Amino acid sequence: MTRRFKIDDLDLKIIRELQKDARKSFRDVAAKLKIAEGTVYNRVKKLEEMGVIKGYVLDIDYAKLGFDIVAVMGVVVEGAKLVQVEREISRMPETVAVYDVTGTYDVIVIAKFQDTSSMNNFVKRILGIKAVQRTYTMVVLNVVKESPFLTII
Repeated sequence: MTRRFKIDDLDLKIIRELQKDARKSFRDVAAKLKIAEGTVYNRVKKLEEMGVIKGYVLDIDYAKLGFDIVAVMGVVVEGAKLVQVEREISRMPETVAVYDVTGTYDVIVIAKFQDTSSMNNFVKRILGIKAVQRTYTMVVLNVVKESPFLTII
């Protein structure tokens, strides 16, 4: 169950500013929003304590680093071992996302690779996990949108 937090419009405005540039100073956020710097500081600390802000990360273009192969994989797992398999897949360095889903597959995995050989090895490592029954791998031809941000906030 997802827990809802008391977030007001000012919190959302601060989040939007930090989404644009997480390196932006509290002073710059305060100036943009026409509020006190201490208010921004206190609000950000509150959002961090609540777990709304989980951390600050770089938005990296992995294709420019040679990771231009993206695969989406559906995985079918023996029911009792699902959580264990998800944890194992999530520890693999190529893995970007692991989703526990409903439907034809139990798990959806997003992973990035530099070449088809490393993708092939990844698929075989997953198939080598004892509780994995089968996989279905799709290679992304074109990334239309990929963002960690919700634009409705």
